[in-house]
Amino acid sequence: MLPSRRLARGLGWFSIGLGLAEVLMPRLMGRATGLHGHDALVKAYGWREVAVGVGLLLSKNPTPWLWARVAGDALDLATLGTRAASGDDVQRTRAVSAMVAVAGVTALDVACATAVPRAQAERQAQSTHDYSDRSGLPQEPECMRGAALGSFEMPADMRTPEAMRPYTLH
Repeated sequence: MLPSRRLARGLGWFSIGLGLAEVLMPRLMGRATGLHGHDALVKAYGWREVAVGVGLLLSKNPTPWLWARVAGDALDLATLGTRAASGDDVQRTRAVSAMVAVAGVTALDVACATAVPRAQAERQAQSTHDYSDRSGLPQEPECMRGAALGSFEMPADMRTPEAMRPYTLH
């Protein structure tokens, strides 16, 4: 498995773990991130994380799911930014700390989202073979023309049934 694919799988498991924490403990996660009192929002963001994590783990192409993580990170940063601009000092400090953590994960998500398709393209380029000089025939067409007709007899099950043959007068 490519290192970038392994990282994508790791991000999938991270998403599921973080999402479950947000869904199962929204009050605690809200308090830790400066979003105290916004339990429904924290739960909704948790379900988003779980869905993206499952998508990353089950998809053959993780790139769209990685970009979904980046979009989710942008939403998280915007939400935390509004909280950092308002609220008391404790909530502001927690929101800024959470923003720093999310920014770090965002950088990792962007790096992975750009690395996976690049690695897939490189791998595909390495496995591409040039078959332009091949015809698919064991000999030249002129040598093979009619070779099977001499000994070929139509199998009975491939012949037109008697009832479907054209009517002819004898």
